[in-house]
Amino acid sequence: MNTKLLSLMTASIMGAAALGSGMAAQERLTPELFMTMSRVGEMSLSPDGKTAVYAVSFPDVKANKASRELFTVALDGTGRKQITETSAGEYAPVWMNDGKRIAFMTTESGSMQLWTMRADGTDRRQLSDIEGGITGFLFSPDEKQVLFTKNIKYGKRTADLYPDLDKATGRIVTDLMYKHWDEWVETIPHPFLAVVADGMITSGRDILEGEPYEAPMKPWAGIEDFSWSPDGQSIAYACRKKTGKAYSLSTNSDIYIYNIPTGKTRNISEGMMGYDTYPKFSPDGKQIAWISMERDGYESDLKRLFVADLTTGERKHVNPTFDYNVDMLQWTPDSKGIYFLACKEAETHLWEIALRSGKIRRITAGQHDYADFSVRNNTMLAKRHSYEVPDDLYNVSLKNGEARAITAENKAILDRLSPITCEKRWMETTDGGRMLTWVVFPPNFDKNKKYPAILYCQGGPQNTVSQFWSFRWNMRLMAEQGYIVIAPNRHGVPGFGQKWNEQISGDYGGQNMRDYFTAVDEMRKEPYVDADHIGAVGASYGGFSVYWLAGHHEGRFAAFIAHAGIFNMEMQYATTEEMWFANWDMGGAFWDKDNTVAQRTYATSPHKFVQNWDTPILMIHGELDFRILASQAMAAFNAAQLRGVPSEMLIYPDENHWILQPQNALLFHRTFFGWLDRWLKP
Repeated sequence: MNTKLLSLMTASIMGAAALGSGMAAQERLTPELFMTMSRVGEMSLSPDGKTAVYAVSFPDVKANKASRELFTVALDGTGRKQITETSAGEYAPVWMNDGKRIAFMTTESGSMQLWTMRADGTDRRQLSDIEGGITGFLFSPDEKQVLFTKNIKYGKRTADLYPDLDKATGRIVTDLMYKHWDEWVETIPHPFLAVVADGMITSGRDILEGEPYEAPMKPWAGIEDFSWSPDGQSIAYACRKKTGKAYSLSTNSDIYIYNIPTGKTRNISEGMMGYDTYPKFSPDGKQIAWISMERDGYESDLKRLFVADLTTGERKHVNPTFDYNVDMLQWTPDSKGIYFLACKEAETHLWEIALRSGKIRRITAGQHDYADFSVRNNTMLAKRHSYEVPDDLYNVSLKNGEARAITAENKAILDRLSPITCEKRWMETTDGGRMLTWVVFPPNFDKNKKYPAILYCQGGPQNTVSQFWSFRWNMRLMAEQGYIVIAPNRHGVPGFGQKWNEQISGDYGGQNMRDYFTAVDEMRKEPYVDADHIGAVGASYGGFSVYWLAGHHEGRFAAFIAHAGIFNMEMQYATTEEMWFANWDMGGAFWDKDNTVAQRTYATSPHKFVQNWDTPILMIHGELDFRILASQAMAAFNAAQLRGVPSEMLIYPDENHWILQPQNALLFHRTFFGWLDRWLKP
């Protein structure tokens, strides 16, 4: 590691000690030490399959930012080398020029632009100077063209309507989707095409010229929703060609193919009504694959794998018997199969499908999640994590799935910690189902002692409680503070079949809440669980769960923490932005009195059961959260205060649905564990 990063890590660790982390023992993961852990980002495998380039972020709590650098490492784990050292940071590295150079994005010139450098980090060259900067890039197969994405102006602002009021801050709103997640919608991303020549790229051809649509689609999609044809003549992209109210009510995106010579676009998924995303041309150029959901308005529908013949236009669902979500596609070199990620029973692994036979083969196994992969020259590079270990890179055998770690970015910290144990338990739910519940034990667990416990309530709501590693909701960090963590995969999460996943829609306060009681009641039977000191925590839908549990728990819990949670369902419906989500999950509008599903939803709104609140509760929320407004936490806090319930609120004026700034993140953890320790560790 270079002097700069070594100094940064040393300063971070010394700072953690100065902040009272208890570093002298060097065996417990405190929030302060946790916040010094590095984070592995994007990765790319060289064309010969022998070297990886990857990004690593190093948080600096004192500076309230992170430094971001690029490294290379051989696929046998040797020769790890840092190849950048800048204050700007580098993003999205990819190999080019047959492995001789690396392209990446950086703000070194003042805005995010495309740069290249030699594989050893020398000879840095700026390739683009696009006004306003770029947000992503993808080279054509011959590297003579580049597709880049940038934000363009959307709609009219007040100054456009009244030029003499150029200092006015008010926004005049005339349609829906005026806000999204954490932004006022005043720009949208568009894809641009440029020729790579000797000079600087300063502009490009907007392949959606005059179309007021997002590509890539906010908030999650990126350059992965684009694909070049092998001959460099066409670009496939995913787009939901809707605006305003229509956009807010629909998830119906499509896969389009733009022909570069003619400038014409065709829709190859027309008539398919749900999300269609992640298009990928086959290596022989004869087919295209993508991920498709069936139903419009249902963003958590089953992700199916589709393949279309580009000559005949025939579309085929190639995995109809596979009842699990398909993610991240890559064709096999012979165009006869596809590699993908899928989560089954709360573990995300690598799979392969043979298109002719339809046979699906699971490549990897184990108690962890794979998060990314790339296959080149018959070699697979993958990124994975678990409750015990954050992201690292692995060399995975395509033949038997054997994985060998080639990085260990947090080894120095992990080696100083006592190991933790995570057990998989199956519990019978009240409707006769089988629920997988993770139970994470503290370091040096002694079954003859009693421990306070935490019920983890998942957000989403339809997100699997898999072996994720999060820098906000971290199972190991919770266990390291002396808690047994109970993490159920209740009804309404994928990875256990479509029927299990769909149960939650229109039934927020139903079976899934009984599942939480099942998990807690089963664990209360264990002699090492302190049944009088169990807390419940969660964010988003998990925050809703906490608010709901507070009014129904019948003494099961001794403390609650709700982050970014829904307190008043009627207000949530009327103030959120993606109306397809609210309509599908809640069943419809609260004013539709003849809609029995919707009326059942609103009848179970947490705010209607505040009269039962009697247990200490902490609310956390960000004021830039436009998905679930901060007024939800304020209303819950006010209600608790007026009821005389011990309560506290942590409100962030500059955070959204997540907590992104290092000092705010550390404040989150200190407040979080301070509250739990106060009420669960008498």
